[in-house]
Amino acid sequence: MRPFTPDFEFARALGLQMIERGDGRCVMAIDVEPLRHFSPQGVAHGGVAYSLADTAMGGALTSLLDDGLWCATLEIKFNYHVRVGEGRLTCEAEVLHRGKRVANIDAKLYQDDRLVSSANGNFAIFAAPPRS
Repeated sequence: MRPFTPDFEFARALGLQMIERGDGRCVMAIDVEPLRHFSPQGVAHGGVAYSLADTAMGGALTSLLDDGLWCATLEIKFNYHVRVGEGRLTCEAEVLHRGKRVANIDAKLYQDDRLVSSANGNFAIFAAPPRS
């Protein structure tokens, strides 16, 4: 299993945090801050929740992949149920099915123990390109 670390600039800029990861599951969180994450309408921008889910879903899948394999998002159906305000937003992602080349993953996002968004996506599985 390749170690998953969300320590890349995009994750750092958003404030994504890894909580736990393994066996086809991943839990990540973000502390939503008005000045950093809100839209002009006074709620968290939808891209914050989407980015959290996409990253957690990739984390769930990569916990099952052998060294030398990568994954990439093919498509995600994302549902926004209620507004996301200030405070901790948590995403729980789980691989539902892993084939040889494609995996299907579910994600649920919670704030204050309330389901605020859900997602289902397909991710490609492929050999990592050679290092240059």
